[in-house]
Amino acid sequence: MKHYVVGAVLSAVLSLGLAAPALSQTATFGGSDALGSLYDRQNRMFVDLVNERSNGELTLNFIEGEQLGTDVQVIEQTMGGAVQFYGDDLSWYSNWVDDYAILGWGFTFHSNDHMQAFFETDTYQTMAQELIDEYGVRLLAQAPIQPRLTFANTPIETADDFNGLKMRVPEIPTYLQLWQTLGASPTRVAWGEVFLGLRTGVIEAAEGPVSAAYAARFHEAAPYVIRTDHILTATHILVNEAFYQSLSPELQEILTQAAVEATAWAREQAEAETDDIIATMESEGATVSEIDLEPVRERAVEAVERIEAEGLWTPGLWQSVQDMAE
Repeated sequence: MKHYVVGAVLSAVLSLGLAAPALSQTATFGGSDALGSLYDRQNRMFVDLVNERSNGELTLNFIEGEQLGTDVQVIEQTMGGAVQFYGDDLSWYSNWVDDYAILGWGFTFHSNDHMQAFFETDTYQTMAQELIDEYGVRLLAQAPIQPRLTFANTPIETADDFNGLKMRVPEIPTYLQLWQTLGASPTRVAWGEVFLGLRTGVIEAAEGPVSAAYAARFHEAAPYVIRTDHILTATHILVNEAFYQSLSPELQEILTQAAVEATAWAREQAEAETDDIIATMESEGATVSEIDLEPVRERAVEAVERIEAEGLWTPGLWQSVQDMAE
C-alpha cells in the first residue's frame, strides 16, 4: 500500500507542474598561494559568488594555501579532474602550452592595459583553446594585476649585482631562462618554501607579485626590496572542462560571470593597493629602492631572438606583442 501512496503523491505533484528540485553538486577549488594574498582573496570571492548564485545546485569547497600541493601539482589535479577549479598566476601554463611563456619574459608588457589588449587577440584565444583541446581545462577569465618585485638579502644597486645571485624562481621555464639571462644563478624552489630558503641563506633572493610576496612575508626574510617591476603578473580562474560541460548552461553562465567579476576585482584591487603594500613593507623594516633598469631591460630584450630560436615560444610572438603597444 505504501508504494501506491507514494506513487499517487508523485503523480499529483507532476500533474500540478511542480518540478523536482535539482540535484546538488559539490566541487573543489584548489588553492596554492598564501592566505590573504590577492590570489587567495580573489579565489574566495569567486567561490562565494558561485555559492550565493547557484541556489544550492552547486557548492564549491575552497581548499586554501598549499594543502593540495604546489601550483603545478594542483593544476595537474585540475587537468585530471580530482580538483575542479584553480586560480593563480597565468604564466604557469607555459609548462603545457609554449606561448604562455611570453607572459613570464621580462619587460614584455608595458602596462595592464597592454596586457589586457593581448588577452583579446585571436593569438591568445588560440592559446586558451589549446588548453581545452589538449589538457581538458578551460580559462573562465583572466586579468593583469601587479608587477613583480625582487627581494634580496643584500643590497642590489646595479644590474651587475644580479651576477651570480642565488635567485629563487618558480617551476616555469621562462623564469629560469630570464634570470639566467640577467646574470643570476636561478634555482627552483616551491613558493611555500621561499621564506625559509631566504631566512637560512639557501637562496639569496626571490621575486614575486607585490601582494603575494607580502602575504608570504618575503620582506622579513630578505629586507632589500627592489622595484624591478620586471614582469606584470596576470591572474586567472580555471575549471576542468569535463566538469564544466556536465553543468547546465545556467550554471556555466554563473561560473563565467563570477570569474569575470572576481578577476576584474583583483585587477582593481591590485592597482589600488600596490603602492600601499610597498609602503607597508618599508614601515615594517624593509629597505625599498629603485635601480637603473635600462641595462637589465637590455639584457632581456637582446635575448629574445635566441630564446625564440630555442623554441620557448612561437617566433615573432614577442614582436607582435610590442607592436600592440605602439
